[in-house]
Amino acid sequence: MKQCWAEAAEQRPTFDEIFNQFKTFNKGKKTNIIDSMLRMLEQYSSNLEDLIRERTEELEIEKQKTEKLLTQMLPPSVAESLKKGCTVEPEGFDLVTLYFSDIVGFTTISAMSEPIEVVDLLNDLYTLFDAIIGSHDVYKVIKFR
Repeated sequence: MKQCWAEAAEQRPTFDEIFNQFKTFNKGKKTNIIDSMLRMLEQYSSNLEDLIRERTEELEIEKQKTEKLLTQMLPPSVAESLKKGCTVEPEGFDLVTLYFSDIVGFTTISAMSEPIEVVDLLNDLYTLFDAIIGSHDVYKVIKFR
């Protein structure tokens, strides 16, 4: 089709050349040009639908990752309000507890350990904290320095 649009007439295919190209598309079967064009459009449409389906799945996966990150960073009520596009009103609490933790000798432990060992140690430690606070009506905020 692009060849047919060429500005220079000598670059455009003849009707016989177009007919022969359609015959190769149709594997030698006799069909008219309109049927061939419709068949190609159907194939294009099918390919486009597959591409849209694939991209939609990728978008859904990324959306789930974003929502998971949001709920990990913010209290669930705040995350839900933000997802709905609502404004989040500041809250006041009568009782708040701050817990600061320091792993004694962490610098030395880190220097003498493989990176994966440090990650495993921190993961085990904070998984234990998460299990403990999970049974209480609390929200944690982690700040590393």
